[in-house]
Parts: sequence; structure tokens; C-alpha cells
Amino acid sequence: MRNTILLAAILTSFTAFAQKEITLDDLYKNNTFRIKSVPGFNGMKDGKHYTQLDAEGQRQQINVYNLETGKMESTLFDNSKAKLGDKQLHIDDYTFSKDEQKILLKSESQNIYRRSVLNMVYVYDIKSGSIQQVWEHKVLHATFSPDGTKVAFVDSNNICYKDLVNNIGRRLTADGKWNEVINGNCDWVYEEEFGFTRAFDWSPNSRFLAFYRFDESKVKEFTIPMYNDLYPDNYTYKYPKAGEANSLVDIKVFDFKTEATVNAIVGQGKDQYIPRIKWSNDPSKLCIYKLNRLQNKLTLLLADATTGKHEVIYKETNPYYIQVSDALTFLKDGSSFIFESEKDGYEHLYHYNWEREKMTLLTKGKYDIAGITAIDEVNKLVYYTAAETSPMDRKLYAVGFNGRGKKTITKEDGVHSITAIEGNKFFLDKYSRLNKVPVYSLLNAKGDVVRTLEDNHELKAKLKEYNMGKIAFTTVELENGTELNAWMITPPDFDEHKKYPVLMYQYSGPNSQQVVDQFPAGNYFWHQMLAEKGYIVFCTDGTGTGFRGQEFRKKTYLQLGKYESDDQIAAAKYLGNLPYVDKNRIGIWGWSYGGFMSSTCLFKGGNVFKMGIAVAPVTNWRYYDNIYTERYMRTPQENQKGYDDNAPEKMVKGLTGKFLLIHGTADDNVHFQNSAMLINELVKANKEFDSEYYPNRNHGISGGNTRYHLYKRMTDYVLNNL
Repeated sequence: MRNTILLAAILTSFTAFAQKEITLDDLYKNNTFRIKSVPGFNGMKDGKHYTQLDAEGQRQQINVYNLETGKMESTLFDNSKAKLGDKQLHIDDYTFSKDEQKILLKSESQNIYRRSVLNMVYVYDIKSGSIQQVWEHKVLHATFSPDGTKVAFVDSNNICYKDLVNNIGRRLTADGKWNEVINGNCDWVYEEEFGFTRAFDWSPNSRFLAFYRFDESKVKEFTIPMYNDLYPDNYTYKYPKAGEANSLVDIKVFDFKTEATVNAIVGQGKDQYIPRIKWSNDPSKLCIYKLNRLQNKLTLLLADATTGKHEVIYKETNPYYIQVSDALTFLKDGSSFIFESEKDGYEHLYHYNWEREKMTLLTKGKYDIAGITAIDEVNKLVYYTAAETSPMDRKLYAVGFNGRGKKTITKEDGVHSITAIEGNKFFLDKYSRLNKVPVYSLLNAKGDVVRTLEDNHELKAKLKEYNMGKIAFTTVELENGTELNAWMITPPDFDEHKKYPVLMYQYSGPNSQQVVDQFPAGNYFWHQMLAEKGYIVFCTDGTGTGFRGQEFRKKTYLQLGKYESDDQIAAAKYLGNLPYVDKNRIGIWGWSYGGFMSSTCLFKGGNVFKMGIAVAPVTNWRYYDNIYTERYMRTPQENQKGYDDNAPEKMVKGLTGKFLLIHGTADDNVHFQNSAMLINELVKANKEFDSEYYPNRNHGISGGNTRYHLYKRMTDYVLNNL
């Protein structure tokens, strides 16, 4: 193996003349290294202005700014003046109607799971200055109809709407019931694994409202004790584990003209998913994504909103699995769409005409695109970001609908996170590099900076006050010749003639990526604190991680954990051979999938790792949800060996080093059951270990003093055992 230092020419030192050292108070109490963003930035339809929610004390205003100059030009809403009776609203979020004449105001936010948020909802009419309350209590997913005359939402598992013209609210369904039937909102596993939660969509002409109906009555329940009183309260919800039954899903369409509800004819069964619905440009045609349970066959159906009958417009299969995304846009020609696919082994863009059955590859090469930024039908251009120059970069590109005329818009190496603005004359660019703090800029269509919105100069100055270690890219070459991308943080006073302990950090999950040319690298400031205390911190993206093509990404299929842990163990052995590393003092840690991996590595590589920390780990994929797990592993019934051979709870006899296991007892994602079952096996094997559990804390293990306590525990464990 060999070590190749990359980007040496661009490294800038944040350590010059630094005096201070980072403390846990800096990180988890004082927010010393706060990274500023551009909050509430919303481009307006004219492509020349944006709105922003500005606050001073209790006063909030939605103000209009000129994109090119940044000058405030008008105020659309002021909560000190626009009140509902005597009530002054505190706004958490807002959206405009399509004509930008009304504003949907969301207040008193209450999170449900990861993506669902309950709100009190109000509609503010800009012209009249009147405020209308949408519903008498908090609801989910309030959304304007395209014509701005109605608001659809979910209340108590039922799909509802408010007629703003007549000030009348109505329920469209009545069978919604907790843990039985859900209308218009996702069940737990769809929300978590298909990445969306609002399970309804308006047709472009506002006549139809399509919505999901989940029958989860046959899905098994999971109960989490909540320790709040003398006796625990039990929170019980539906959670389908690997190999178990899913919700039965129907797609329904309500017609506001006939007041009839039609069932889309998609077939029903336990072995299919409907991961997306999307209206075409024909307001009576609804596209329904149909995915088999193994998630390797995708069919796009185009359903008639008035009859429910459909035609098949596209099919795709994959030898491994298909990762569904929102990256599909119907074009105004009425017979084609732009979408992403891994058909040629890399994630690329395609233009497909289903009537002519003509497929055009728009991007080509041995690289993955990151996503579609915007579609410009006037100029027939697709704007997209891609890791073309390096798996660690993201740049903005444009290409024609015919695959010609490709151009690079942002030329600087690093990561450009792009937000399109209506009209595609301007783009909001969040740009950073490994050693360059995020800068938010307004770009024109050529990629030129029109003006800087936020440059994080305060953070940049603050970093110079601290004794920061150097972070640099490196690579690790495996015995088979594969090079793994990595970064390394060395102590501020690093001396290559001395020997240092190493703490390895990783996540390692399918299509994930920790080694990216952006700031900050994962858990950056805590890792810098450890570097100040004399530790090298190292992170590498192994087999299965993203932006290196399908074969690299999907090599872990049917055996999650095998190749990933082999790579981390190989990287640890490589580190142990470096002249400045103490090979007897190498540790590894990670969270969630990273906790699964750190456990696996410690148990498989006991002669390599002195210590490991696993936070909220999966310990056997049988305990995790079926959509995620079966995508990569199939069912336990089909792949028993793959499950058992790669389960940390089956490997505990290999533990020789120090092991700290951390979990929140109210983790609704990776259940505390994972740690409990692992402990059973550790005790059976008479293995010593350490543990820390956080009552009523979820997968993020946060709230109040929790994060400070958690990282103090981990810091002390590293200092005392590595």
C-alpha cells in the first residue's frame, strides 16, 4: 500500500499563530464555530427578486430583495401589523401561492418522525392584508392548489382541504385511524426509506388531488417505553422489519369537479411499492412509480385521473437494485421526460420519448451525476451537478436535450451546492473546499459571481485563533489495486519522527460519502479537538460508498458489512505501517451504519484495533426495516447466510479491545433492541465492554445537555483507552 498526499498545493493553514484549544463547551454549549448560511432565501417567479424571513426580537417580516444588488425593496408581511385578532403569529416557515398573491404561514412546529411537521397554518392575502386560519388545530403538509383557491393537508390520518374562497373546510376521507389506515401521509418506513412524507399532489389545473392510502393494519407493531413517570408510557407504532409484511398501498384521485374519488389501477399486494407519484403536464394524467419488493424492477404507469386506467410508459431493471429519486421531469411536448438512471453503470441523465420509444443519453463517461438542478425548456437545457472531475468534487454543468453543447458553469474544484432561481438566469451557489469555509454567492448563467451573500468571514477569523491541526486528502491502495479516497487530520505540532495514536472515523453505508472536497469534514471540530490532544484522525470511503460507479457502489449487495469492514481493517493495517503511527494504538468509531461498521471492525480485526465506539448501531440486519435492508440484502428467508455472516452480534467472540456501546432508548429508526441483543451475546461470550444509554432519546441522541454529555463520554473514552 502507498500513501499519496493530494491537494498539497491548495492547503491553507488555519493554525498560524493560533493560541487557543478547542473545548467541548466551544462545540456543544457556546456554538463557537457556527457556520452561517443564507436562511429563508426564496427566489421569486420574476427571476429578479428573492424573499427572506427577517426577525428582530418578536417581530418578523417577509421582505423582498433585489437579487443583483441585495437591496430590500418591499415588505410583504409584518407580524406586528398583520394579526389574527389579537394574536401575533410567530412564523416558522412560509410558501407562496403560484401567483405569489397569497402566503401560507406555518407556525408552532412540532416534528413527527424525521420529515413530517405538524403546524398551525394560516393564509395571508397580500393585497387585502387579511389572515385566514386554515384549520382549528395543527395539521400536516399544508399545500396550496396551483390556482391558489384551496389548501390541502392531513389531519388525523385523513386527507382534507380548505376552500379559501368560501372559507369552508372539508375532509375527503373518514377512515384514517392510528396504526391502521393513513391517507395523504407516509407510513414510517416510506418516509424513512423513500425520502418523502407528503403523500398527495395537486394536478396542474387544480381539478384533481391524488393521494396515497396506506393500509398498515397487517404490519407488526413495535413498542418503545418512554421513561417519564412512575410507570413508563409505551409508544407503539408500525415498523416492518426485514422479511415482514408491509402496508398495502392504494393511489386515489379526488375530482373536485365531479366530487368523485377514483382508484388508480396499479394492482395490490405485499410485494410492491409505490415510491413516487408525479403529475405529467397533461392535468388528467398521473405518473405512478411501481417498484417490486426486491427493488430491481421499476415500471412507470401513466394513469387517467377520471378512470384510473393506465398505460405503461417506461420499464427498467437492474441486476442489483434501483435507487428511486425525484429526478424525473415531464416536458411540455407531452410525450417525453428527463430522468436519471444507472443503465450504463454510472448515474447519468437521459431524455426519453415514450411514444417513439427513443432514449437519448445526455451525459456520458465514468462518473456519476449528483442531481438535476433545473430544466430550461425555452433553451432546451438541463442544468445538473456532477462528480465528473473527481468523486470528491461537485460542479454545475448544462447540456442540451439532445446531449449536445455541454458546458461547465462552475469551474473551481470543490463542492458547489446549487439552488436554481426561476428563469435560470441566476443560481445560488454554496461553495466550499476541504480547507475553505462555505461561501454563498449569486451566480449568473455563465457562472460569474454577481455578488456574495455570505462569506463566513467571522468563522474564518475565528479559526485563526485556535490551534487547529492540518487536514489533507490522501489515498489508500488496497492489495487488489483499488485506491480508496481518504482524509487525515494531524496534530498541530505534528512531527513525522514521532509516533501518534490514530482514531478512524467512517460511515461506510451504501452510496454514502464522507471524503468530499467540502468544509467541514464529518465531525470536524470534535476531531480537531482530539488532534490538539495528540491524535491523528483518519477517514476513508471504502467499497460500497458513492460517486465511483455502480460496480463499486453495489459490490456489497447481499452481504452488507463484509467488504466495507475488510477495507477499514486494511486501511488500519496500512496506517500501522506508517513511520509516524503507533500501530498498537488504532481505534475506530461511527454512528448508525458507522456504528454497525465500527462494531464489525473491532470484532473482526481484534488484532488491529485497540478500541472502538459504536453509536446507535445496527447489530443484525434482521432488526432493521425492510425497505432499506431488503434493497441491499433481499429478505432473511432468501439470504440467511448474508445476514448471519455479517451480523456483529454473531462476531462477539473476536472482541479483544475496548468497546463502548451507546444508544438512545427511544430510537425509532435503529431500535435500542439492536444494542440489547448485542449485549446478550457479549455477556454469553464473557466479554467486557462499556455502555452508555440515553433515556427517551431518538437516533440523533440530542436535546438539552445530551450532546455535551455524549461527546464528553466519548472524549474521555478515547483519552483513557487509546
